[in-house]
Amino acid sequence: MLEEVERWLGTRSWSVTDRPLHQILAAKQRTGQSVSVVLPALNEEGTVGDIVAIIRHDLMQQAPLVDEIVVVDSGSTDRTSEVAAAAGARVVHRDAVLPRIPALPGKGEVLWRSLLVTSGDIVCFIDADLREFSSDFVSGIVGPLLTDPGVDLVKGMYDRPLGGTAGQGGRVTELMARPLLNMHWPQLAGFVQPLGGEYAARRSLLEQLPFPVGYGVELGMLVDALHLVGLDALAQVDVGVRKHRHQDGQALGRMAAAIYRTAQLRLARGHLVRPVLTQFERGEDGFEPRTFSVDTEERPPMVEIAEYAARRVA
Repeated sequence: MLEEVERWLGTRSWSVTDRPLHQILAAKQRTGQSVSVVLPALNEEGTVGDIVAIIRHDLMQQAPLVDEIVVVDSGSTDRTSEVAAAAGARVVHRDAVLPRIPALPGKGEVLWRSLLVTSGDIVCFIDADLREFSSDFVSGIVGPLLTDPGVDLVKGMYDRPLGGTAGQGGRVTELMARPLLNMHWPQLAGFVQPLGGEYAARRSLLEQLPFPVGYGVELGMLVDALHLVGLDALAQVDVGVRKHRHQDGQALGRMAAAIYRTAQLRLARGHLVRPVLTQFERGEDGFEPRTFSVDTEERPPMVEIAEYAARRVA
């Protein structure tokens, strides 16, 4: 299985620089595919406007890559909707989409409902809390879908600094998601940021996937896409550095619980266990995998050890 992942890393992991914007635009014109960008948002008035404005300027006005930007507001109590609309997005409120089905709280719910209010052949999801945003996030992950008909879903990969320290973000990824994927779905061990909120996919795939309503949506989508279209239809693109608002420990615990529950539901289908863990470090040529053994042996209760029992008798 590790050989398959290494092969995949060599053929389905790219840098944003591998596809210049003019090449992506030519592919879009040639194929006639349309692109929707969706920002799920909850109380993000401080960042959502800049993200929308940059995408609109770089990828709609300067270069015709994106056909629509939709912000789906999941119940903000601040000025998220007003700021997003002023920056040029079409703002849709979660509860107004498919109102016959009462909305549930959670990011996955918003992403699922966004399919009803967008029209693009390719749908690109971008989190609304990013700082120092670059439109490379959009063009980078949309590019392979426009240029390669064999690719159905593309995840962004990036460094995630925490408190000024490089590579320390993504704590739930390292402590929950990566071990789960390595042990139960080892074909997905090559994803650098499996829980990242920046990814794009063909509508034809997204419409066939179930969407966990909460934070488990990214892991669930990867696992389900693997089963539906296979590993070679999945890819990732290095887009540099991702800066955003970090959650506190309790929030991360809730995220981890939702992700575990999502995995638990999918494990009912049967699973594989691989007692190694692949992690990533940035090297001179991009992200490089480092694989480590995972401790799988367990010692029995000490009361079952004869020497311990003999000591107690003595």
